[in-house]
Amino acid sequence: MYDVINSHMLGDVMSELRKVQRTPGGTFFVCLPKPWAEQYGLRKGSILALSETSEGKMLIDARHGVEPSPRVATLKPGPYLGREIIGTYLLGFDAIRVEGKDRISVEMRDIVKNTVSHLVGLEIVEEDYASIVLQCLLEPSGFPPEKILRRGYTIAASMHRDVAKAFGDGDVALAKSVMARDDEGNRLYFLLVRILRTIIQNPGLSEKLGVGPIECLDYRLAASLVEAIGDECVRISMKTVELDGEKLDEALRKQFLALHSICFEAQEGALTAFLTGAIDLAEKVRGMRDKVEKEFAKIEEVARAQSLDIVAEILSAASFLRQIYEHSVDIADLTVPKEP
Repeated sequence: MYDVINSHMLGDVMSELRKVQRTPGGTFFVCLPKPWAEQYGLRKGSILALSETSEGKMLIDARHGVEPSPRVATLKPGPYLGREIIGTYLLGFDAIRVEGKDRISVEMRDIVKNTVSHLVGLEIVEEDYASIVLQCLLEPSGFPPEKILRRGYTIAASMHRDVAKAFGDGDVALAKSVMARDDEGNRLYFLLVRILRTIIQNPGLSEKLGVGPIECLDYRLAASLVEAIGDECVRISMKTVELDGEKLDEALRKQFLALHSICFEAQEGALTAFLTGAIDLAEKVRGMRDKVEKEFAKIEEVARAQSLDIVAEILSAASFLRQIYEHSVDIADLTVPKEP
């Protein structure tokens, strides 16, 4: 009735090539693999849902209309409980049960609550002396990756602008404000990773949001680089705090802000290029390296006139700015032309 042309493994999934058949009346058909049909209890008269993707693939769903079972993970209190909760969240589990052998200690409860505060959509829904149940209340289809990435970048950009001013003016309060904003940037990064992994595992969601597996990989890399830009800003903030309110002299302040301006222009251009597919803009970002190096060299020259106890702090802060430029180049390298 049908021919199996070839079969091969895709990860843990068997993929088969089958010939398309045609009835005398002109209807096309392909026979379904018997093991798959039996696994999902198909019989004569069963209804399958067919959907076509924009890439020309036909998805066959034997469980359409069936509410998927929530994915539940069970964790035990331990020294790495916070990390385990984050990892489980990123894997897309709907619920996480923390179950103690006897009683969950106050310290473990504090770890759970602190971890939950860093994860968007995760809430404590049940709690007793021996267990804590966490549930993710997010609907993935309501969080397009581009929207999350843009929000995360907005936070990183505000950190970059403010930290340059804080360092130049010796504004410790502003520097601490920058450090506090990093928590929100991390929350959005974790959220984006969760959404991207969910998309990869759910072809229907991928089609709905218009994001394919390769794009998911690019978004993940871009998000990690945006998050890294935020980390560089935190490092500059720490140098500002270490200088304890000491202002840069006017010449050095002017030079530091000049380097910041170029690096900020690069990161703005890099993200715009990535999101719009503007290859020319990506090339412009890559071409700014000479400007960055020249401005950094000027800072090194001007810094020699400063007292030795602050020279290292100044050069470290400038190096962090230069690293922001490197992250921006990496974002620009992810740029591919958008399909018309």
